[in-house]
Order: sequence, then structure tokens, then C-alpha cells
Amino acid sequence: MFYYLDGTVAHIEPYLAVIDCGGVGYACKTTNTTLGQLRKGQRGKLYTYLNVAEDVFDLYGFASQGELGSFKQLLGVSGVGPKAALAILSSVTPEGLAMAVITDDAKTLTAAPGIGKKIAQRIILELKDKVAKEQQADGFIPAAAAAAPSGGKTVEAAQALSVLGYSQSDISAALRGLDVENLSLEELVRQALRRMVQ
Repeated sequence: MFYYLDGTVAHIEPYLAVIDCGGVGYACKTTNTTLGQLRKGQRGKLYTYLNVAEDVFDLYGFASQGELGSFKQLLGVSGVGPKAALAILSSVTPEGLAMAVITDDAKTLTAAPGIGKKIAQRIILELKDKVAKEQQADGFIPAAAAAAPSGGKTVEAAQALSVLGYSQSDISAALRGLDVENLSLEELVRQALRRMVQ
């Protein structure tokens, strides 16, 4: 229904930003990461997700499409609701979430308030499984992975980007030509993300 809101930041409080668009204030539940990029009285743009249920009509807003994609991915995990997803994305960046998933780092996820070891392990398991199924269905092997001796790093970077919700064609294009040999896995993911948001 709403793709993004672009207007003046009218109000900020923990986990909430109000964006004034043409005289209408839209209250968006959000993360600490997004709040850190907004300034009251200045222009702000949030990519949105509308959560509609029986007695719920909540709007969520994020400073980047990567953060929105991560939020949606987390909501796809059984037992993870919007509150838990916001808590996770308030304590870890989308790239950090992707790295935690592909490296089985439950400790990073449990740093979020209200996220225990059991739910962290479920997030890792379900997101890894989802990425593996998507890649298998697409027959996806990054072109760089076949040619490079460090193909494992390229495959891991592709998996991390898949966790963030990017398509296999976007991932292939973003990884093409990056210095796989000399970049750490985290830097490889970061540079690919920069290319995708340009």
C-alpha cells in the first residue's frame, strides 16, 4: 500500500518516528539504526511495511531498503514478530544479521533484548534453509565462484546477500569484478551492498 514516506520528521521517540507528508503525520515504528539517521525538523525518507491483522494496523519504516528487506526476512521466521524483528535490527545492521546467519553466530542475535538462544538458532536455521532452497531452485552459482580459487568466499557473500532479500541476478551483478582475493567476507558483502543501492 505504501512504498515509502518522504517528508519532514515531526517527532522522534524510542522505536517511533513521525513523518509529516503534506500535513499528515505518519507514525512509523522503526529501529534505533533508522532513528539515528533522522533529525527532527529535517527531511526524512522511510521505506515502509504495513502490518495489518485482526486488531492491528501498524506502519513500519526503515532508512534503507536493505533494512526493510531484513525486517521482512525476519518476519518470515516462525515465532518472530515485528517487535522481535525491530529489536534484532536495532542491535545489528542488515549486513551483521546476514553475517550472523551464514557464520552460525547466535551470540550476535541474542544481544538483542528479548531474543534468546532458541529463537536465535531458529532464525539462523530457517534463513539458511530458505537461502539454500532458493539457490538450489535457481541453480545459482555466482560466476565469480566458479573461476576464483576463493570461490567459497564468493558463495558465502552471495548467501549473505540472499539473507538480505536480494535477487540472484542482482547479487551476481554486484559481486562481479570485486577483489575477492584481498577483501574479507564482511568487506565483500559491504562493497556489494554499496553497488546495489547506487
